[in-house]
Amino acid sequence: MNRRDFLISSAVTAGWLSGATALPAWAAAARNGVLNIAVQPEPPGLMLGIVQNGPTQMIGGQIYESLLRYDDKLEPMPGLAASWTVNDAATVYTFTLKQGVQWHDGKPFNAHDVVFSVDQFLRKTHARLRAGLAFVDSIKALDEHTVEFRLPRPFGPFLGLFEVGTMPMVPRHIYEGTDYLNNPANNTPIGTGPYKFKEWRRGSYIQLVRNEQYHEAGLPSVDTLYFHVIPDAASRAAAFESGKLDVLPGGTVEYFDIARLKALPNVETTTKGWEFFGPHSFMWLNNRHPVLADVRVRRAIMYALDREAMRNVAWYGFGKVATGPFNSSVRYHTDQVTRYPRDVARAKQLLKEAGYKGQTLRLLPLPYGETWQRYAEIARQNLAEAGIKLEMTATDVAGWSEKTANWDYDIAFCYLYQYGDAALGVSRNYLTSTIAKGSPWNNVEGYSNPKVDELFERGAQEADPQKRRALYEEVQRILVDEVPVAWLLELQFPTLYRNNIKNLINSGIGLNDSLARATLA
Repeated sequence: MNRRDFLISSAVTAGWLSGATALPAWAAAARNGVLNIAVQPEPPGLMLGIVQNGPTQMIGGQIYESLLRYDDKLEPMPGLAASWTVNDAATVYTFTLKQGVQWHDGKPFNAHDVVFSVDQFLRKTHARLRAGLAFVDSIKALDEHTVEFRLPRPFGPFLGLFEVGTMPMVPRHIYEGTDYLNNPANNTPIGTGPYKFKEWRRGSYIQLVRNEQYHEAGLPSVDTLYFHVIPDAASRAAAFESGKLDVLPGGTVEYFDIARLKALPNVETTTKGWEFFGPHSFMWLNNRHPVLADVRVRRAIMYALDREAMRNVAWYGFGKVATGPFNSSVRYHTDQVTRYPRDVARAKQLLKEAGYKGQTLRLLPLPYGETWQRYAEIARQNLAEAGIKLEMTATDVAGWSEKTANWDYDIAFCYLYQYGDAALGVSRNYLTSTIAKGSPWNNVEGYSNPKVDELFERGAQEADPQKRRALYEEVQRILVDEVPVAWLLELQFPTLYRNNIKNLINSGIGLNDSLARATLA
């Protein structure tokens, strides 16, 4: 039986549920050069320039590349660009591309691909990047291997835009002059990355194979990647326990299973590889609601919450209590802000001063599994102890998105990525200009403060790091005092893997671009 038949047989006949069954010797031998990785949920597509959800980024990040990579300190490293320079005014960025890079179909990659990808394709398909490109005047190919970006004024986090999920390079020769969203190549993606698309069995697995012409000598080290679609968290845990999966990316199993799986022989765990994303969880507080419009009520909520218990009980010790709107991995984070230790008596006093009369508020959990349900239950209990009446609103993922996007909630759980810089992933949740009904990933709470708007705008345009720090520290102090949302935890998503896999995480975006440099001992 070959490797492909083994995988299909395992998935179909065993349903990935044979948790107590060890792999036979022939199957273990067949694992040389192969990594089996869980993916959840199954991605809607792999064309990273069009689809940017987590599963697509993890798989697409092996197929596509950008000009830069980032280390765990968020410092840029060469990607498709070998080097780059910035002028003294921080308005002209010039990238020198690596030579000899090929697309997976053998065509050469060059500066014209970069200009097409960024200035034409991604401007139309990638809303998050489009916001950053508003700070760019022009993008030009100076020659086949040199690209120039000109800005009208400094944009502090500009070099943070070149992460593969934010700015993937796409082949001009395939997409130019076509309907991007309906191009047949979207089903058989072609990039410059270390792995090439091989096969997608819907509901079962996605197979990538080694790019023999990859531009970094000796990479990738692993020949084949299988990303397995296993919808049930318990089944994913059982598949890892039985040896049918080698890697469980962060978030693919429930937290109450982590200790048991971590204790298995030859298993390692790490929380690294999320530094660029800085996942930050909070509760949206609908500032439009007559009760929640009073800052004293919002402060009362912060004092009522036992965030230490949330971390220890719901998240089994993983995570860090948030000090405010900035994750501590984000540049210019400060903890020199007002603190909100649990103080039920103070919460009750603030509610009394605000004239709260026991009105019932709707609490909308995030429907991402048992851990998130426990998270919400703890919050409900905490707030009830302070005298706040709540009713839980049950919904699925689509319903949660619809309700938050259309402001049909009172308090709602959420978490957002922060992308290493306030201008890229933090300000969107507090700027008056991002209040837009119908979109779930912006200022859903309806908070508005002209001073906060000004500070975020100045921070985005300031090139001097010390001046940026002063601006962002001031905005953090204002936001923490005004509590537009209830900050909870800096989330940690532990990845579990076999200890014969070395160097599994080697960048600030982890599995999303690290697998080329992983090795099997």
